[in-house]
Amino acid sequence: MTTIPVLSPSSLWTNVRSVSAFNVVCSFAALWAFVKFSRALRWRLKTTRLRGPPRTSFIYGVSHDLASSQDSGGMYERWATEYGVVYMIPSVFGQSRIVLCDPRAIAHFYARETWTYLQTPLTAALRETIVGRGLLWSEGEAHKRQRKALTPAFSNAAIRKLTSVFYDSAYKAKGAWDTIIESSKDGDTVIEVQNWMNHISLDTVGIAGFSHDFGSLDGKHASVTEVFDTFGANQQASTMNNVFFLVASAFPIITKIPNKRINLTKKLSATMGKISNDLLIRSRREKDANISERDEEKSVIGLLIKSESQDAELHMSAEEVMAQMKVLLVAGYETTSISLTWALIELSRHPDVQTRLREELLAFGTDPTYDQLKVNLPYLDAVVHEILRLHPPLGEFTRLAAADDVIPLSEPVHTESGEKTDSISIAKGTLITISVAAINRSLAIWGPDAKEYKPDRWLTEDGITGKAKEVQGHRHLLTFVDGPRTCIGKDFAIAEFKVVLSVLVKNFVFEMRDGPDTEVEIASGLLPRPRVVGEDGIGVPLRVRRCE
Repeated sequence: MTTIPVLSPSSLWTNVRSVSAFNVVCSFAALWAFVKFSRALRWRLKTTRLRGPPRTSFIYGVSHDLASSQDSGGMYERWATEYGVVYMIPSVFGQSRIVLCDPRAIAHFYARETWTYLQTPLTAALRETIVGRGLLWSEGEAHKRQRKALTPAFSNAAIRKLTSVFYDSAYKAKGAWDTIIESSKDGDTVIEVQNWMNHISLDTVGIAGFSHDFGSLDGKHASVTEVFDTFGANQQASTMNNVFFLVASAFPIITKIPNKRINLTKKLSATMGKISNDLLIRSRREKDANISERDEEKSVIGLLIKSESQDAELHMSAEEVMAQMKVLLVAGYETTSISLTWALIELSRHPDVQTRLREELLAFGTDPTYDQLKVNLPYLDAVVHEILRLHPPLGEFTRLAAADDVIPLSEPVHTESGEKTDSISIAKGTLITISVAAINRSLAIWGPDAKEYKPDRWLTEDGITGKAKEVQGHRHLLTFVDGPRTCIGKDFAIAEFKVVLSVLVKNFVFEMRDGPDTEVEIASGLLPRPRVVGEDGIGVPLRVRRCE
Protein backbone atom coordinates (compact mmCIF):
# COMPACT_ATOMS: atom_id res chain seq x y z
CA MET A 1 0.00 0.00 0.00
CA THR A 2 1.44 3.38 -1.08
CA THR A 3 1.65 5.97 1.61
CA ILE A 4 1.29 9.66 0.79
CA PRO A 5 3.68 11.76 2.80
CA VAL A 6 1.98 14.45 4.78
CA LEU A 7 3.82 17.76 4.83
CA SER A 8 4.13 19.51 8.11
CA PRO A 9 2.63 23.01 8.28
CA SER A 10 6.13 24.56 8.42
CA SER A 11 7.28 22.63 5.30
CA LEU A 12 4.10 23.56 3.47
CA TRP A 13 4.56 27.23 4.32
CA THR A 14 8.21 27.11 3.11
CA ASN A 15 7.12 25.66 -0.25
CA VAL A 16 4.34 28.20 -0.66
CA ARG A 17 6.70 31.03 0.27
CA SER A 18 9.37 29.88 -2.24
CA VAL A 19 6.75 29.60 -5.00
CA SER A 20 5.41 33.05 -4.07
CA ALA A 21 8.91 34.53 -4.15
CA PHE A 22 9.53 32.97 -7.55
CA ASN A 23 6.23 34.35 -8.83
CA VAL A 24 7.08 37.81 -7.51
CA VAL A 25 10.47 37.74 -9.25
CA CYS A 26 8.86 36.58 -12.49
CA SER A 27 6.21 39.27 -12.20
CA PHE A 28 8.81 42.01 -11.72
CA ALA A 29 10.87 40.65 -14.62
CA ALA A 30 7.79 40.60 -16.85
CA LEU A 31 6.85 44.11 -15.76
CA TRP A 32 10.39 45.37 -16.42
CA ALA A 33 10.38 43.74 -19.87
CA PHE A 34 6.97 45.23 -20.63
CA VAL A 35 8.05 48.73 -19.57
CA LYS A 36 11.25 48.44 -21.63
CA PHE A 37 9.33 47.19 -24.66
CA SER A 38 6.70 49.94 -24.30
CA ARG A 39 9.35 52.65 -24.06
CA ALA A 40 11.25 51.26 -27.04
CA LEU A 41 8.04 51.07 -29.08
CA ARG A 42 7.04 54.62 -28.10
CA TRP A 43 10.56 55.87 -28.94
CA ARG A 44 10.43 54.28 -32.39
CA LEU A 45 7.00 55.74 -33.08
CA LYS A 46 7.78 59.25 -31.78
CA THR A 47 11.40 59.74 -32.95
CA THR A 48 12.33 60.61 -36.52
CA ARG A 49 14.35 57.72 -37.90
CA LEU A 50 17.54 59.17 -39.33
CA ARG A 51 20.38 57.80 -41.40
CA GLY A 52 23.78 57.17 -39.84
CA PRO A 53 26.91 55.02 -39.78
CA PRO A 54 26.59 51.24 -39.46
CA ARG A 55 27.33 49.43 -36.22
CA THR A 56 30.98 48.32 -36.04
CA SER A 57 30.52 46.36 -32.82
CA PHE A 58 27.55 44.26 -31.73
CA ILE A 59 28.05 45.40 -28.13
CA TYR A 60 29.36 48.96 -28.45
CA GLY A 61 27.89 50.19 -31.74
CA VAL A 62 30.36 52.89 -32.80
CA SER A 63 30.95 54.14 -29.25
CA HIS A 64 34.22 52.28 -28.74
CA ASP A 65 35.58 53.70 -32.01
CA LEU A 66 34.78 57.21 -30.80
CA ALA A 67 36.16 56.67 -27.30
CA SER A 68 39.48 55.28 -28.58
CA SER A 69 39.92 57.82 -31.40
CA GLN A 70 42.47 60.65 -31.25
CA ASP A 71 40.03 62.75 -33.28
CA SER A 72 36.43 61.89 -32.43
CA GLY A 73 35.40 65.35 -33.63
CA GLY A 74 36.68 64.45 -37.09
CA MET A 75 34.60 61.25 -37.06
CA TYR A 76 31.44 63.17 -36.17
CA GLU A 77 32.19 65.69 -38.92
CA ARG A 78 32.70 63.00 -41.58
CA TRP A 79 29.38 61.41 -40.67
CA ALA A 80 27.68 64.82 -40.91
CA THR A 81 29.09 65.21 -44.42
CA GLU A 82 27.79 61.76 -45.40
CA TYR A 83 24.43 61.61 -43.60
CA GLY A 84 23.40 65.22 -43.02
CA VAL A 85 23.56 67.84 -40.26
CA VAL A 86 21.64 65.57 -37.86
CA TYR A 87 22.04 61.82 -37.88
CA MET A 88 21.72 58.73 -35.71
CA ILE A 89 24.58 56.58 -34.44
CA PRO A 90 24.38 53.09 -32.90
CA SER A 91 25.56 53.09 -29.29
CA VAL A 92 26.08 50.63 -26.44
CA PHE A 93 23.84 47.56 -26.05
CA GLY A 94 21.42 48.50 -28.81
CA GLN A 95 20.96 52.12 -27.76
CA SER A 96 21.01 54.93 -30.34
CA ARG A 97 22.07 58.56 -30.11
CA ILE A 98 21.06 61.51 -32.27
CA VAL A 99 23.99 63.78 -33.14
CA LEU A 100 23.37 67.48 -33.79
CA CYS A 101 25.79 69.26 -36.16
CA ASP A 102 23.39 72.00 -37.23
CA PRO A 103 23.70 75.51 -35.67
CA ARG A 104 19.93 76.08 -35.55
CA ALA A 105 19.27 72.68 -33.97
CA ILE A 106 22.04 73.27 -31.42
CA ALA A 107 20.67 76.72 -30.51
CA HIS A 108 17.23 75.15 -29.94
CA PHE A 109 18.81 72.45 -27.77
CA TYR A 110 20.80 74.89 -25.60
CA ALA A 111 17.77 77.10 -25.00
CA ARG A 112 16.07 74.12 -23.35
CA GLU A 113 19.00 72.62 -21.44
CA THR A 114 18.47 71.86 -17.72
CA TRP A 115 14.70 71.64 -18.41
CA THR A 116 13.93 69.54 -21.50
CA TYR A 117 17.45 68.14 -21.94
CA LEU A 118 19.08 66.76 -18.80
CA GLN A 119 22.31 65.03 -17.89
CA THR A 120 22.40 61.30 -18.51
CA PRO A 121 22.24 59.11 -15.39
CA LEU A 122 25.95 58.27 -15.85
CA THR A 123 27.01 61.93 -16.13
CA ALA A 124 24.93 62.87 -13.08
CA ALA A 125 26.37 59.97 -11.06
CA LEU A 126 29.98 60.80 -11.94
CA ARG A 127 29.55 64.52 -11.29
CA GLU A 128 27.93 63.81 -7.95
CA THR A 129 30.82 61.50 -7.04
CA ILE A 130 33.50 64.06 -7.96
CA VAL A 131 32.02 67.42 -6.99
CA GLY A 132 28.71 66.74 -5.25
CA ARG A 133 25.32 68.32 -5.87
CA GLY A 134 26.57 71.71 -7.02
CA LEU A 135 26.29 73.82 -10.15
CA LEU A 136 27.62 71.08 -12.45
CA TRP A 137 25.19 68.48 -11.13
CA SER A 138 21.98 70.45 -10.58
CA GLU A 139 19.16 70.98 -13.08
CA GLY A 140 16.16 73.27 -13.48
CA GLU A 141 15.27 75.62 -10.60
CA ALA A 142 18.10 74.34 -8.38
CA HIS A 143 20.64 75.12 -11.10
CA LYS A 144 19.10 78.56 -11.70
CA ARG A 145 19.24 79.39 -7.95
CA GLN A 146 22.83 78.22 -7.48
CA ARG A 147 24.04 80.03 -10.59
CA LYS A 148 22.34 83.27 -9.55
CA ALA A 149 23.99 83.08 -6.11
CA LEU A 150 27.48 82.74 -7.65
CA THR A 151 27.13 85.21 -10.55
CA PRO A 152 28.40 88.33 -8.68
CA ALA A 153 31.78 86.62 -8.14
CA PHE A 154 32.29 86.43 -11.91
CA SER A 155 31.16 89.92 -12.93
CA ASN A 156 33.48 92.28 -14.82
CA ALA A 157 33.93 94.32 -11.64
CA ALA A 158 34.95 91.23 -9.64
CA ILE A 159 37.38 89.93 -12.27
CA ARG A 160 38.90 93.39 -12.73
CA LYS A 161 40.00 93.24 -9.08
CA LEU A 162 41.45 89.75 -9.55
CA THR A 163 43.70 90.63 -12.49
CA SER A 164 46.62 91.31 -10.14
CA VAL A 165 46.28 87.75 -8.81
CA PHE A 166 46.65 86.41 -12.36
CA TYR A 167 49.80 88.50 -12.84
CA ASP A 168 51.27 87.38 -9.50
CA SER A 169 51.01 83.71 -10.49
CA ALA A 170 52.43 84.37 -13.97
CA TYR A 171 55.40 86.32 -12.60
CA LYS A 172 56.11 83.62 -10.02
CA ALA A 173 56.45 81.13 -12.86
CA LYS A 174 58.61 83.61 -14.79
CA GLY A 175 60.94 84.01 -11.81
CA ALA A 176 61.31 80.27 -11.40
CA TRP A 177 62.03 79.81 -15.12
CA ASP A 178 64.61 82.63 -15.03
CA THR A 179 66.45 80.77 -12.28
CA ILE A 180 66.34 77.47 -14.21
CA ILE A 181 67.65 79.12 -17.39
CA GLU A 182 70.43 80.95 -15.49
CA SER A 183 71.71 77.63 -14.17
CA SER A 184 71.87 76.12 -17.68
CA LYS A 185 75.03 76.31 -19.75
CA ASP A 186 73.47 77.03 -23.14
CA GLY A 187 71.10 79.85 -22.22
CA ASP A 188 68.07 77.66 -22.76
CA THR A 189 66.53 74.70 -21.04
CA VAL A 190 63.83 72.09 -21.48
CA ILE A 191 60.78 72.70 -19.28
CA GLU A 192 57.82 70.36 -18.88
CA VAL A 193 55.29 73.16 -19.32
CA GLN A 194 52.05 71.30 -18.59
CA ASN A 195 53.11 70.73 -15.01
CA TRP A 196 53.86 74.44 -14.62
CA MET A 197 50.53 75.46 -16.13
CA ASN A 198 48.87 73.19 -13.55
CA HIS A 199 50.71 75.03 -10.77
CA ILE A 200 49.75 78.45 -12.15
CA SER A 201 46.09 77.46 -12.46
CA LEU A 202 45.86 75.91 -8.99
CA ASP A 203 47.51 78.82 -7.16
CA THR A 204 45.41 81.32 -9.10
CA VAL A 205 42.06 79.68 -8.37
CA GLY A 206 43.10 79.22 -4.73
CA ILE A 207 43.86 82.91 -4.17
CA ALA A 208 41.23 84.40 -6.49
CA GLY A 209 38.41 82.11 -5.44
CA PHE A 210 39.15 81.23 -1.83
CA SER A 211 41.82 83.67 -0.59
CA HIS A 212 44.12 80.68 -0.08
CA ASP A 213 47.60 80.20 -1.55
CA PHE A 214 48.29 76.54 -2.31
CA GLY A 215 51.93 77.51 -2.85
CA SER A 216 52.52 74.98 -5.62
CA LEU A 217 54.55 77.58 -7.59
CA ASP A 218 56.78 77.91 -4.52
CA GLY A 219 57.38 74.17 -4.47
CA LYS A 220 54.91 73.37 -1.67
CA HIS A 221 53.27 69.98 -1.75
CA ALA A 222 49.57 70.23 -2.57
CA SER A 223 47.61 67.03 -2.02
CA VAL A 224 45.03 68.00 -4.64
CA THR A 225 47.63 68.27 -7.44
CA GLU A 226 48.97 64.84 -6.55
CA VAL A 227 45.52 63.32 -7.09
CA PHE A 228 44.85 65.33 -10.27
CA ASP A 229 48.20 64.22 -11.69
CA THR A 230 47.46 60.56 -10.91
CA PHE A 231 44.59 60.65 -13.42
CA GLY A 232 47.07 61.11 -16.25
CA ALA A 233 49.86 58.95 -14.85
CA ASN A 234 48.69 55.50 -15.98
CA GLN A 235 47.82 55.70 -19.67
CA GLN A 236 47.77 51.90 -20.01
CA ALA A 237 44.60 51.86 -17.92
CA SER A 238 42.77 54.20 -20.32
CA THR A 239 41.55 51.37 -22.59
CA MET A 240 39.95 49.56 -19.67
CA ASN A 241 38.49 52.84 -18.44
CA ASN A 242 36.91 53.39 -21.85
CA VAL A 243 35.25 49.97 -21.75
CA PHE A 244 34.09 50.52 -18.17
CA PHE A 245 32.44 53.86 -18.94
CA LEU A 246 30.88 52.58 -22.16
CA VAL A 247 29.18 49.77 -20.23
CA ALA A 248 28.29 52.24 -17.45
CA SER A 249 26.52 54.48 -19.97
CA ALA A 250 23.93 51.70 -20.32
CA PHE A 251 24.10 50.48 -16.70
CA PRO A 252 25.09 53.43 -14.44
CA ILE A 253 24.75 51.23 -11.35
CA ILE A 254 28.15 49.68 -12.08
CA THR A 255 29.82 52.97 -11.07
CA LYS A 256 29.10 51.75 -7.54
CA ILE A 257 31.48 48.83 -8.13
CA PRO A 258 34.98 49.77 -6.89
CA ASN A 259 37.76 49.98 -9.48
CA LYS A 260 40.93 52.04 -9.81
CA ARG A 261 39.30 54.91 -11.71
CA ILE A 262 36.27 55.15 -9.40
CA ASN A 263 38.49 54.88 -6.31
CA LEU A 264 40.71 57.65 -7.69
CA THR A 265 37.62 59.77 -8.35
CA LYS A 266 36.45 59.26 -4.77
CA LYS A 267 39.92 60.11 -3.47
CA LEU A 268 39.89 63.35 -5.47
CA SER A 269 36.46 64.22 -4.08
CA ALA A 270 37.58 63.49 -0.52
CA THR A 271 40.78 65.53 -0.93
CA MET A 272 38.91 68.50 -2.38
CA GLY A 273 36.28 68.11 0.31
CA LYS A 274 38.87 68.36 3.10
CA ILE A 275 40.52 71.40 1.49
CA SER A 276 37.15 73.08 0.93
CA ASN A 277 35.99 72.37 4.47
CA ASP A 278 39.20 73.82 5.96
CA LEU A 279 38.85 76.97 3.83
CA LEU A 280 35.20 77.39 4.76
CA ILE A 281 35.92 77.02 8.48
CA ARG A 282 38.69 79.62 8.27
CA SER A 283 36.54 82.07 6.32
CA ARG A 284 33.58 81.66 8.70
CA ARG A 285 35.86 82.48 11.62
CA GLU A 286 37.18 85.56 9.84
CA LYS A 287 33.65 86.69 9.09
CA ASP A 288 32.58 86.22 12.70
CA ALA A 289 35.64 88.19 13.85
CA ASN A 290 34.86 90.91 11.24
CA ILE A 291 38.32 90.44 9.75
CA SER A 292 37.08 90.19 6.17
CA GLU A 293 36.47 93.35 4.23
CA ARG A 294 33.12 94.17 2.60
CA ASP A 295 34.53 93.22 -0.80
CA GLU A 296 35.01 89.68 0.46
CA GLU A 297 31.23 89.24 0.31
CA LYS A 298 31.56 89.39 -3.47
CA SER A 299 34.35 86.80 -3.61
CA VAL A 300 33.40 83.20 -4.33
CA ILE A 301 33.91 82.04 -0.78
CA GLY A 302 32.25 85.18 0.60
CA LEU A 303 29.15 84.59 -1.48
CA LEU A 304 29.06 80.93 -0.47
CA ILE A 305 29.21 81.76 3.23
CA LYS A 306 26.53 84.42 2.75
CA SER A 307 24.28 81.89 1.01
CA GLU A 308 24.49 79.51 3.99
CA SER A 309 22.32 81.85 6.05
CA GLN A 310 18.77 80.55 6.41
CA ASP A 311 17.35 83.99 5.61
CA ALA A 312 19.52 84.43 2.50
CA GLU A 313 17.52 85.24 -0.63
CA LEU A 314 19.43 82.55 -2.55
CA HIS A 315 19.99 80.01 0.21
CA MET A 316 22.29 77.03 -0.38
CA SER A 317 22.59 74.02 1.87
CA ALA A 318 25.92 73.06 3.43
CA GLU A 319 26.13 70.21 0.89
CA GLU A 320 25.60 72.64 -2.00
CA VAL A 321 28.19 75.10 -0.65
CA MET A 322 30.78 72.35 -0.41
CA ALA A 323 29.93 71.19 -3.93
CA GLN A 324 30.51 74.69 -5.38
CA MET A 325 33.98 74.76 -3.83
CA LYS A 326 34.82 71.46 -5.52
CA VAL A 327 33.37 72.59 -8.87
CA LEU A 328 35.50 75.72 -8.88
CA LEU A 329 38.65 73.81 -7.94
CA VAL A 330 38.15 71.30 -10.75
CA ALA A 331 37.11 73.85 -13.37
CA GLY A 332 39.76 76.40 -12.40
CA TYR A 333 42.53 73.83 -12.34
CA GLU A 334 41.77 71.58 -15.29
CA THR A 335 40.40 73.72 -18.10
CA THR A 336 42.74 76.71 -17.85
CA SER A 337 45.91 74.64 -17.55
CA ILE A 338 44.88 72.55 -20.58
CA SER A 339 44.23 75.67 -22.69
CA LEU A 340 47.52 77.30 -21.65
CA THR A 341 49.44 74.14 -22.52
CA TRP A 342 47.84 73.97 -25.96
CA ALA A 343 48.66 77.64 -26.51
CA LEU A 344 52.37 77.06 -25.82
CA ILE A 345 52.35 74.02 -28.12
CA GLU A 346 50.74 75.92 -31.01
CA LEU A 347 53.04 78.94 -30.55
CA SER A 348 56.02 76.56 -30.62
CA ARG A 349 54.70 75.01 -33.83
CA HIS A 350 54.07 78.45 -35.37
CA PRO A 351 57.07 80.68 -34.58
CA ASP A 352 55.72 83.41 -36.89
CA VAL A 353 52.57 83.68 -34.76
CA GLN A 354 54.67 83.66 -31.60
CA THR A 355 56.91 86.46 -32.90
CA ARG A 356 53.97 88.59 -34.01
CA LEU A 357 52.27 88.17 -30.63
CA ARG A 358 55.48 89.10 -28.80
CA GLU A 359 55.87 92.21 -30.94
CA GLU A 360 52.33 93.34 -30.08
CA LEU A 361 52.93 92.78 -26.36
CA LEU A 362 56.31 94.55 -26.34
CA ALA A 363 54.92 97.47 -28.35
CA PHE A 364 52.13 97.86 -25.81
CA GLY A 365 54.74 98.17 -23.05
CA THR A 366 53.37 97.84 -19.54
CA ASP A 367 51.27 94.95 -18.33
CA PRO A 368 47.75 95.58 -19.66
CA THR A 369 44.86 96.11 -17.27
CA TYR A 370 41.73 93.94 -17.39
CA ASP A 371 39.95 96.41 -19.67
CA GLN A 372 42.99 96.77 -21.93
CA LEU A 373 43.24 92.99 -22.24
CA LYS A 374 39.70 92.97 -23.57
CA VAL A 375 40.05 95.67 -26.26
CA ASN A 376 43.63 96.88 -26.78
CA LEU A 377 45.48 93.70 -27.77
CA PRO A 378 43.66 92.28 -30.81
CA TYR A 379 46.31 89.72 -31.76
CA LEU A 380 46.49 88.31 -28.22
CA ASP A 381 42.70 88.02 -28.32
CA ALA A 382 42.92 86.24 -31.70
CA VAL A 383 45.62 83.82 -30.49
CA VAL A 384 43.58 82.92 -27.40
CA HIS A 385 40.29 82.40 -29.23
CA GLU A 386 41.93 80.31 -31.95
CA ILE A 387 43.21 77.98 -29.20
CA LEU A 388 39.73 77.82 -27.67
CA ARG A 389 38.32 77.00 -31.12
CA LEU A 390 40.80 74.26 -32.08
CA HIS A 391 41.31 72.73 -28.63
CA PRO A 392 38.18 72.89 -26.47
CA PRO A 393 38.89 71.21 -23.09
CA LEU A 394 35.58 69.32 -23.26
CA GLY A 395 35.19 67.72 -26.69
CA GLU A 396 31.60 66.46 -26.54
CA PHE A 397 28.64 65.82 -24.28
CA THR A 398 25.43 63.80 -24.30
CA ARG A 399 22.06 64.72 -22.79
CA LEU A 400 18.79 62.86 -22.24
CA ALA A 401 15.44 64.25 -23.44
CA ALA A 402 13.11 64.55 -20.44
CA ALA A 403 10.12 65.31 -22.69
CA ASP A 404 9.05 65.01 -26.31
CA ASP A 405 10.36 67.80 -28.53
CA VAL A 406 10.60 68.95 -32.14
CA ILE A 407 14.00 70.32 -33.20
CA PRO A 408 14.10 72.71 -36.20
CA LEU A 409 16.95 72.50 -38.73
CA SER A 410 18.65 75.16 -40.84
CA GLU A 411 18.78 72.78 -43.79
CA PRO A 412 16.76 69.65 -44.63
CA VAL A 413 18.07 66.12 -44.11
CA HIS A 414 17.02 62.74 -45.49
CA THR A 415 15.39 60.33 -43.07
CA GLU A 416 16.06 56.59 -43.01
CA SER A 417 13.18 56.09 -45.46
CA GLY A 418 14.58 58.68 -47.88
CA GLU A 419 12.09 61.46 -47.13
CA LYS A 420 13.29 65.05 -46.66
CA THR A 421 12.55 66.91 -43.44
CA ASP A 422 13.48 70.32 -42.01
CA SER A 423 12.77 69.31 -38.41
CA ILE A 424 13.10 66.16 -36.34
CA SER A 425 10.83 64.71 -33.67
CA ILE A 426 12.48 63.67 -30.42
CA ALA A 427 10.78 61.29 -27.99
CA LYS A 428 11.27 61.41 -24.25
CA GLY A 429 14.27 59.24 -23.38
CA THR A 430 16.23 60.06 -26.55
CA LEU A 431 19.99 60.55 -26.17
CA ILE A 432 21.32 63.71 -27.87
CA THR A 433 25.04 64.26 -28.53
CA ILE A 434 26.81 67.47 -29.53
CA SER A 435 30.49 67.33 -30.47
CA VAL A 436 32.02 70.69 -29.53
CA ALA A 437 35.22 69.73 -31.36
CA ALA A 438 33.32 68.85 -34.55
CA ILE A 439 31.40 72.15 -34.61
CA ASN A 440 34.44 74.28 -33.70
CA ARG A 441 36.58 72.72 -36.46
CA SER A 442 33.93 71.98 -39.08
CA LEU A 443 34.94 72.67 -42.69
CA ALA A 444 31.27 73.26 -43.55
CA ILE A 445 30.97 75.88 -40.77
CA TRP A 446 34.44 77.49 -40.59
CA GLY A 447 35.59 77.10 -44.17
CA PRO A 448 38.44 75.24 -45.92
CA ASP A 449 41.08 76.36 -43.38
CA ALA A 450 39.06 75.16 -40.37
CA LYS A 451 41.71 72.61 -39.31
CA GLU A 452 44.53 75.16 -39.37
CA TYR A 453 45.77 77.23 -36.45
CA LYS A 454 45.07 80.65 -37.95
CA PRO A 455 44.58 83.55 -35.49
CA ASP A 456 44.13 86.00 -38.38
CA ARG A 457 40.60 84.69 -38.92
CA TRP A 458 39.55 86.68 -35.81
CA LEU A 459 40.95 89.99 -37.09
CA THR A 460 38.86 90.65 -40.21
CA GLU A 461 35.15 90.95 -40.88
CA ASP A 462 35.18 88.13 -43.41
CA GLY A 463 37.43 85.92 -41.26
CA ILE A 464 34.39 84.36 -39.61
CA THR A 465 32.24 82.77 -42.31
CA GLY A 466 28.48 83.19 -42.57
CA LYS A 467 27.82 79.66 -41.34
CA ALA A 468 30.06 80.14 -38.30
CA LYS A 469 28.11 83.29 -37.40
CA GLU A 470 25.02 81.09 -37.04
CA VAL A 471 26.64 79.26 -34.12
CA GLN A 472 25.28 80.77 -30.92
CA GLY A 473 27.91 80.78 -28.22
CA HIS A 474 30.77 82.96 -27.03
CA ARG A 475 32.34 84.35 -30.23
CA HIS A 476 30.51 81.67 -32.27
CA LEU A 477 32.27 78.89 -30.37
CA LEU A 478 30.78 76.05 -28.32
CA THR A 479 33.85 75.86 -26.06
CA PHE A 480 31.95 77.48 -23.17
CA VAL A 481 28.66 75.88 -24.38
CA ASP A 482 25.58 78.13 -24.40
CA GLY A 483 22.20 78.67 -22.79
CA PRO A 484 21.56 78.13 -19.05
CA ARG A 485 24.75 76.06 -18.73
CA THR A 486 27.10 78.62 -20.30
CA CYS A 487 30.34 78.44 -18.31
CA ILE A 488 29.89 80.86 -15.40
CA GLY A 489 33.67 81.40 -15.16
CA LYS A 490 34.15 82.17 -18.88
CA ASP A 491 35.40 85.76 -18.42
CA PHE A 492 37.56 84.72 -15.47
CA ALA A 493 39.17 81.96 -17.56
CA ILE A 494 39.80 84.17 -20.60
CA ALA A 495 41.32 86.96 -18.48
CA GLU A 496 43.64 84.50 -16.70
CA PHE A 497 44.54 82.89 -20.04
CA LYS A 498 45.48 86.25 -21.57
CA VAL A 499 47.46 87.45 -18.55
CA VAL A 500 49.56 84.30 -18.20
CA LEU A 501 50.20 84.00 -21.93
CA SER A 502 51.17 87.68 -22.22
CA VAL A 503 53.74 87.43 -19.41
CA LEU A 504 55.30 84.20 -20.68
CA VAL A 505 55.46 85.16 -24.39
CA LYS A 506 56.83 88.63 -23.62
CA ASN A 507 59.70 87.12 -21.65
CA PHE A 508 60.46 83.74 -23.23
CA VAL A 509 60.81 82.05 -26.62
CA PHE A 510 59.27 78.58 -26.97
CA GLU A 511 60.19 75.72 -29.32
CA MET A 512 59.21 72.07 -29.53
CA ARG A 513 62.08 70.16 -27.92
CA ASP A 514 62.41 67.74 -30.82
CA GLY A 515 61.62 70.16 -33.64
CA PRO A 516 58.46 71.70 -35.16
CA ASP A 517 57.18 68.36 -36.49
CA THR A 518 56.98 66.79 -33.03
CA GLU A 519 53.80 64.74 -32.73
CA VAL A 520 51.32 65.58 -30.01
CA GLU A 521 48.55 63.19 -28.97
CA ILE A 522 45.60 63.24 -26.62
CA ALA A 523 46.18 61.59 -23.24
CA SER A 524 43.59 60.64 -20.66
CA GLY A 525 43.41 62.81 -17.56
CA LEU A 526 40.38 63.92 -15.61
CA LEU A 527 39.79 65.74 -18.93
CA PRO A 528 41.66 64.92 -22.17
CA ARG A 529 45.10 66.57 -22.17
CA PRO A 530 47.85 67.06 -24.76
CA ARG A 531 51.00 64.95 -24.52
CA VAL A 532 54.10 64.75 -26.68
CA VAL A 533 54.22 61.28 -28.24
CA GLY A 534 56.64 59.05 -26.33
CA GLU A 535 56.44 61.01 -23.06
CA ASP A 536 55.23 59.52 -19.81
CA GLY A 537 51.97 60.66 -18.24
CA ILE A 538 51.00 64.04 -19.68
CA GLY A 539 54.49 65.34 -20.48
CA VAL A 540 54.87 68.36 -22.79
CA PRO A 541 58.59 69.27 -22.77
CA LEU A 542 59.39 72.52 -24.59
CA ARG A 543 62.72 74.22 -25.18
CA VAL A 544 62.59 77.61 -23.47
CA ARG A 545 65.02 80.54 -23.63
CA ARG A 546 64.84 84.15 -22.58
CA CYS A 547 63.55 86.69 -25.05
CA GLU A 548 66.47 88.92 -26.13
